[in-house]
Amino acid sequence: MRVSQTIAQIRAEVCDLHAHLTRWGLVTWTAGNVSARVPGEDLLVIKPSGVEYDSLTPESMVVCDLDGTLVEGEHSPSSDTASHAYVYRHMPEVNGVVHTHSPYATAWAALGEPIPCSLTAMADEFGGDIPIGPFALIGSDDIGRGIVETLRGSRSPAVLMRQHGPFTIGPTAKAAVKAAVMCEDVARTMHLARQLGPIDRLPATAVDRLFDRYQNVYGQHLMEESNE
Repeated sequence: MRVSQTIAQIRAEVCDLHAHLTRWGLVTWTAGNVSARVPGEDLLVIKPSGVEYDSLTPESMVVCDLDGTLVEGEHSPSSDTASHAYVYRHMPEVNGVVHTHSPYATAWAALGEPIPCSLTAMADEFGGDIPIGPFALIGSDDIGRGIVETLRGSRSPAVLMRQHGPFTIGPTAKAAVKAAVMCEDVARTMHLARQLGPIDRLPATAVDRLFDRYQNVYGQHLMEESNE
């Protein structure tokens, strides 16, 4: 009973998070997806394949095991499910995965170029460049393998899969959605900057300090610690 309640809550959360993808202009038509791991279970919740965003409901979200096999739901799971499942199997710290075709980030992916860390906001969120992952076809877990190989040991929660688009990960599904929003934001800004002239990366020492401050001091961290 408790597992069913948890899954119902996660279905509602994942459904709501998809609204951010359209709100921030990260997807068109039915492309893109958000998934979340079910805590304590070898399960994930993900968007169904080919369903328009305006038609998504908590009940339409599908439940799959970590091999990508449908466990519960009336729809076929996203075509990216095998990739999400691979990430969850091999990165236990990840509880949310997002894929979009956001235009500026996908443009960098089409070029096969990492987005250079030349902004303090990039250092804050990504801890360095947003890396390029290998090209892989949809339909198997090859994309998931590329995501894991590229992001394992990296501070970046985002990877630009070559000639495909961005994938982001996070300790929660909401964090992965935030990373997707921020990835597109810096991709657009860095594209504009490159039109004006050469781009210089931030010094590594500055990146380290900025990343540490943002991850450990910025926001309500200190208040939360003092109230514990």
